[in-house]
Amino acid sequence: MEYNLNSIFSLLIFNRFLFPSSKRNAYETKERFFDNFNFSLDDVYRALGYFNRYSQELQKHLHARVCSLVGRDSEKAYYDVTNYYFEILYEDEDSPDTERKVKRKKGPPKEHRKDPIIQMGLLMDSNGIPMAFHTFSGNESEKTNMLPAVQRVKKDYEIGRIIVVADRELNTSDNTSILSGTNASDEKNNDGYVYGQSIRGADSEFKKWVLESDGYVTTIEKNKAGEDVPFKHKSRLYAKEITKKDSNGTRRLKMKIYQKQMVYYSDKYAKKQKYEREKAVAKAKALIQNPANYTKATSYGCTAYINNISFSKETGEIVNEKELSINEEKIAKEALYDGYYSIVTSEKELSDKEIRDIYKGLWEIEESFKIIKSEFKTRPVFVSTEEHIQAHFLIFYNRQKCY
Repeated sequence: MEYNLNSIFSLLIFNRFLFPSSKRNAYETKERFFDNFNFSLDDVYRALGYFNRYSQELQKHLHARVCSLVGRDSEKAYYDVTNYYFEILYEDEDSPDTERKVKRKKGPPKEHRKDPIIQMGLLMDSNGIPMAFHTFSGNESEKTNMLPAVQRVKKDYEIGRIIVVADRELNTSDNTSILSGTNASDEKNNDGYVYGQSIRGADSEFKKWVLESDGYVTTIEKNKAGEDVPFKHKSRLYAKEITKKDSNGTRRLKMKIYQKQMVYYSDKYAKKQKYEREKAVAKAKALIQNPANYTKATSYGCTAYINNISFSKETGEIVNEKELSINEEKIAKEALYDGYYSIVTSEKELSDKEIRDIYKGLWEIEESFKIIKSEFKTRPVFVSTEEHIQAHFLIFYNRQKCY
């Protein structure tokens, strides 16, 4: 090797700190730094493959440095997923380069773009400092990629127990049963979880419990402005029956897990949900009046409130086979649960306030994603091979750790 990996890595990190831009731009403007960067642009791209080889080792090293310099509570790991689009004109299967093996696949982009995407999962500690990251294809489910990341971190960082804190999208039977242990009567389960719980998507028994007034208590809490705010909440210990996959991948193994379920009500959250629904319903009414003005893409967010709507697979245009109308029944059912939010946990000894305080830490990871995408300018992504993609995000991970 005729170039210095550390020198190239330093340039990319320094450039990302001060002048976030592409790798080509970092190379072309390298003279602005004091270091003598003696390598070519081709060397920069070649080096990305080597950086990828050391990704997990470097993450492990940074973990050790954080523990040494700052200290780290590794027992709680906040996990979330975001995705990134690519500025290319084809998906990987359509690539003219048949040797190219990459992870860019079309999936469910959270910004509803049609560009090929890659997803990044990020683990963060209770201080808001990243612990580890991993990437996976846009067409893979985030629900199945969390546990491998957690297990890898436990092994590499020699962590005995982790309580995974995640949003409700990751609250699945498989994730919950594995984290809480396969034997529900065994109190020596190794790991734990604190998950958001969808109320509108829950079973009828849970919904009934949420709306029952029995058990609710009101406590006063201070908000960020120091004002007293009422906190209406209740909780219960519950034996929940779930069905998980067997060794053949068939979902037929029934078991019970014992968890604490907590629900709380917020006037502010109720107003927010009502406002968002009314905005979507207004769009739905406009669509019904002029369906020709909308397609599947432009009608996003309002179709759930419209009866009989369907779209052409070829054009995405609305197919007027039946009369369109507002789904008043769905609106009324949703309104019943405005303002209610639920969290479930394996940590049965936690108080309601402790559960909510732990779960509120998820905003830190959302903030990190915003910083990565905006200030650090992670997007758009122009690199293509799997090794280069991994190295691209490794640079941002190191930049964020320093930040």
